[in-house]
Parts: sequence; C-alpha cells; structure tokens
Amino acid sequence: MANASQTHAPDGATGVLVLGDGTCVWGRGFGAEGHAVGEVCFNTAMTGYQEVMTDPSYAGQIVTFTFPHIGNVGANADDIEATNPHALGCIVREDVTDPSNFRSTQHFDQWLKNNGRIGLSGVDTRALTRLIREEGAPNGVIAHNAVGEIDIEALAKQAADWPGLKGMDLAKDVTTAQQYAWRDGLWTIEAGYAEGQGGDESRPHVVAIDYGAKRNILRHLVNAGARVTVVPGTVSAEDVMRHEPDGVFLANGPGDPAATGDYAVTVIRELIDSGKPIFGICLGHQMLGIAAGAKTVKMHQGHRGANHPVKRLSDGRVEITSMNHGFAVDIDSLPKSVTVTHVSLFDGSLCGLEMEGGRVFGVQYHPEASPGPQDSAYLFEKFVGML
Repeated sequence: MANASQTHAPDGATGVLVLGDGTCVWGRGFGAEGHAVGEVCFNTAMTGYQEVMTDPSYAGQIVTFTFPHIGNVGANADDIEATNPHALGCIVREDVTDPSNFRSTQHFDQWLKNNGRIGLSGVDTRALTRLIREEGAPNGVIAHNAVGEIDIEALAKQAADWPGLKGMDLAKDVTTAQQYAWRDGLWTIEAGYAEGQGGDESRPHVVAIDYGAKRNILRHLVNAGARVTVVPGTVSAEDVMRHEPDGVFLANGPGDPAATGDYAVTVIRELIDSGKPIFGICLGHQMLGIAAGAKTVKMHQGHRGANHPVKRLSDGRVEITSMNHGFAVDIDSLPKSVTVTHVSLFDGSLCGLEMEGGRVFGVQYHPEASPGPQDSAYLFEKFVGML
C-alpha cells in the first residue's frame, strides 16, 4: 500500500483503490473503466461472487473477496439476485482466468463490463482485510483506467468527502417501482427454475415488502408453498392489507436501518398490530427490532460471508449461515417483550428474535443462501406453515 503522494501509477497498474485517509492500493483494473465511491468491505465466501455482486444489500459498497480465485467459473443468467449488479465493484487477489465451469455463458470480466462495474486484481487482499478488521470499514474510491491515467488527489478527496453508510437510506434506491407477482420456485440442475410454481390461487398469500429483496428469498417462499406479491418498500400498511395477505415478509436491503425506518417502522408496527404472521430477514429483521423498541448500531467491520456459525437457543443447534450486514440490532437494547432466538458464535451479536408469541420473527442471516448445507431453510417452512 502506498501514500496518495504517489500520483503516478506503478508499472503495469491500471486500477487503484483510494481510501479516505489517502492510502492507495494499486492493482490491475478489469471490468468497466471509471470510478465509484462507497464503503470498502470484505466477504469470506469461497463461491457465489455473482450473487454477491447482484445482491441489493451491497448497494453503496466495494467488495473485497478474501478467496483468491474469483471469476474463474464465469458468469451466467441464473446466478443473479437482481436484474442489475448493486455492489459498486470488487477487489480480488488473482487475475480472472478463462471460465472453467459448464454453466458459464460469459467471462466474468465481460460481465462486469456489460454491467458497468469495476474490478481490481493483483491486490494483497489479506493486507486489505486486516486493515478493515483493525480500523473498521473505510470509505474508498475504486478506479480503472486502461492506460493508467488516474487522478489520485481527486479520488482521495472524493473518498474523504463521502458521508458513509451511517444515516443513509438506500432501500428507496433499490426497491421495486411497482408491485408484481412472483411465481417461480427453486432451481434444479435438471430443469432450471420451477417457473409458475406459485401461481395457484389457493396457496396462502404472502405480501413481501421489497427493501432490496434477493430473488432466491422469493423462490424459497414459493417453494415452501406460498403465493407471493412483491410491493415497494415505501408501501403503506393500508396498501399491504388491501392485498388481503395471510402473512407479510420483510425483505433484506442496504443502508442504515434507522434511516429506512423513518418511513418503514410505522408501517411495520401497524402490520404487527394487524395480527398477521410476519417474517423478516436482514434489514427486515433489523427494522422489526426497531419497531419493538430496540436500537441498531453500525458494526466495526460487519459480517459478510458464507461460513458464519449461529446458535439456535431453543435447542443449542448450530447453523452454518450466510451473512451480509454492516448494521445490527443492539441486543442489550431489546425490551423484555422480545425473545432472543439466535446469536452469533463469532461475537455474540443478535441473529434472531421473535415477539407476539412467535407470530412475528426475524433473523439477521440469509437462510435462502444455502452456504453448503441448508441448515436454515426450515425458517421458510415455519413461516408459510403459520399461514
């Protein structure tokens, strides 16, 4: 890592990450050219980079992958969580090689180019991850210029001036603009996605409030037996109830839950009072905590990866989970009316809660992501079974 006073790129460098304190991390740019400013985080998963890049929860973030070989299985149209990528860019150790997976339809480099996202390779990702762990997730600008013409001073100022994710409502930027019906089920290698599986009108009806919903969450709801209608994150409780739901799902999403809660928490409280079963994941879980009277906090480095152990307090079982969050519900701020159901075995942070006798519950992790085993898929069956 070099100081911002090094204004000219080293030999062979066509990309750089410039942090808010002026630190420069040089590398080889790939994907789209340009620059983007956001929070620099790291993800420890060995697989699923395309899902990470398209997860709306990564809006406003530049992802450092700790696994060194990213992109070597290519890209395809199935492994996406939203129509467009939401992560601003990615930082990797090794150069992206030609695809070596039978499901690949496109080189990862070309996929990034087509979607306007920047990549930076040749970086000591261990050193960068250590910096984030020790000093917290910094603001940064990722930049790529094919001939190495990069204005470090301007990028450093942009990184320093960026306000950060705390206090930022990004759910409004990624939510759907209009309601729609979601009917597809899970993917299988034999048949692809189960198209139209959830179209039966006799199924229990779930209204999913989209704060940045991942598609695979909606597929799991269908697979568990629900018929799903997705509505914008800015919806009113009256609009939700107009759909006559049997249950309400609160989706994941990016940004500060307290900022999104300015308009969403009042709605969630009204929905809790309606008597309907409610299930929240990630941001939805955090806003359930706020609705119950708890507070959320910005985490030092966040939890992002597919190997996070979570203890289920009811029976002591440990679930291996996928996580992606930089904010958390402060477990010490929970009122006595809320029951803690799951905790992280990494740091003891809150990973699950329930209230109203279990009719309303949420988890901080992503049970739809299947990080190897499907330890947490039962949550969808539990929710739909309540309907």
